Amino acid sequence: MRSFGCRLLLHSKSFVRAYSSTSSADFASSAKSLNLFSAINQALHIALETDPRAYVFGEDVSFGGVFRCTTGLADQFGKNRVFNTPLCEQGIVGFGIGLAAMGNRAIAEIQFADYIYPAFDQIVNEAAKFRYRSGNQFNCGGLTIRAPYGAVGHGGHYHSQSPEAFFCHVPGIKVVIPRSPRQAKGLLLSCIRDPNPIVFFEPKWLYRLSVEEVPEDDYMLPLSKAEVIREGNDITLVGWGAQLSIMEQACVDAEKDGISCELIDLRTLIPWDKETVEASVRKTGRLLISHEAPVTGGFGAEISASIVERCFLRLEAPVTRICGLDTPFPLVFEPFYMPTKNKILDAIKSTVNY
Repeated sequence: MRSFGCRLLLHSKSFVRAYSSTSSADFASSAKSLNLFSAINQALHIALETDPRAYVFGEDVSFGGVFRCTTGLADQFGKNRVFNTPLCEQGIVGFGIGLAAMGNRAIAEIQFADYIYPAFDQIVNEAAKFRYRSGNQFNCGGLTIRAPYGAVGHGGHYHSQSPEAFFCHVPGIKVVIPRSPRQAKGLLLSCIRDPNPIVFFEPKWLYRLSVEEVPEDDYMLPLSKAEVIREGNDITLVGWGAQLSIMEQACVDAEKDGISCELIDLRTLIPWDKETVEASVRKTGRLLISHEAPVTGGFGAEISASIVERCFLRLEAPVTRICGLDTPFPLVFEPFYMPTKNKILDAIKSTVNY
């Protein structure tokens, strides 16, 4: 059995500097500078405060969790609404399905996305099919499953995986990944209030050092709507989560060489915003996709196939994917595994000059 001490080690380490965009729509409310985990905490606080049917549960959430996202919630809302569960991911999600099926807002935390696999059957065979198998007579649409995912700088093969593609294959659930604190709060509140079960992956790399002005009020951001966070004419770049910071750096460097990059944050992977990506590729004629997950079977392959089908006659170069390697996530060799700025920059130049 894995030890909690192994998990806690990740929380005690420092995080590298991360990117947080300020390109979201303006909000009328007052804003406060928050990092990503604080923005998530604020979203959970609002969800519990505005809906008495909302519950937060998972391993160690009552004292704040490994990444402190649930700090203070149990003290304010009580142990009946914010509570610890046994170390059993299958049980956490199974309980969440039942709670949501009774008309509640079940917010389940999986401590690391790497450990979501024991709950895989509950998610893809139960939560995703609950509405369909009853002909819409009953559902578990109030279920949101939160999980930290992706590289953390020192996590290795059991604390750094990006498993989003597994869930994108399953009709009946949504998959959402934010890139920054403002996005995390608005998207999480949308997920909790959405009438469908959702897997919400939080980029742990950004928990502490991705900081931006976040509106203090209750607000939601649209699901299944990508955002163009940088406009350009020569090539379209598509990514999600922490990878947006790396791609932004590559875009800045490419601009020094006269290459104009359009950068799109997909935000929701399923159902994803094909129209926004297609419109961009029809303008630029080129597409580069980057994600931390292994290249084979990664969600970038689905984007590539869809855009080739829709934009074949407009493409001026093959679609490029800069992704993780087809190996277990390494520890000391992480810099070789990760899709870095230089890898993306080289691919941008190669694609534009094809």
